[in-house]
Amino acid sequence: MTPATPIHGTEPPSAWVTRWAHLIRPGGHVLDVACGAGRHAQWLAARGLEVTAVDHNPAALALVAQGWPVQATHPPHLVQADLENQPWPLGQQRFDAVLLTNYLWRPLWPHLLAALAPGGVYLHETFAHGNATVGKPARPDFLLRPGELLQACQGLRVVAFEDGFAQHPARYVQRIAAVREITPHADVPPRHPLAD
Repeated sequence: MTPATPIHGTEPPSAWVTRWAHLIRPGGHVLDVACGAGRHAQWLAARGLEVTAVDHNPAALALVAQGWPVQATHPPHLVQADLENQPWPLGQQRFDAVLLTNYLWRPLWPHLLAALAPGGVYLHETFAHGNATVGKPARPDFLLRPGELLQACQGLRVVAFEDGFAQHPARYVQRIAAVREITPHADVPPRHPLAD
């Protein structure tokens, strides 16, 4: 008998996500990719955002629904999909934010960035080169190369970016918060408030 796949996403929301979520349009629609048990989907829903949560694991999606906050103004939109072996499941849908943490599948980037509506926010935090020295994941397929998130987000306005070592737990990570500007070359650039 094969052991069940462990379900991620039961820990508290990422500090990177909570720090930059203020960039998302109030009441906006967020796509949470590889959501696991829904730590971010539930946190965002509790703040009045509409959330579509995607994961390959039906048990994880059941936990998302089970823990949906009572104060949420929208029901969860749950999508079970194998993003690595099946076609993109969301067609031409656009979102006010696209969110990924601890997940990297490079062939998805064109779909993820195309799903970002004008004014939308791209939040991505995952493991980076060097992580093999401290733990898993260790395969290069699952580790960002130096500056790779910046390259992937060309054409977006990068509001924040980090590439380095985090202590608790020990890991190498890259993190980005970037916006698809509505008027990218306006004389007066939009003000994306920084988290103090």
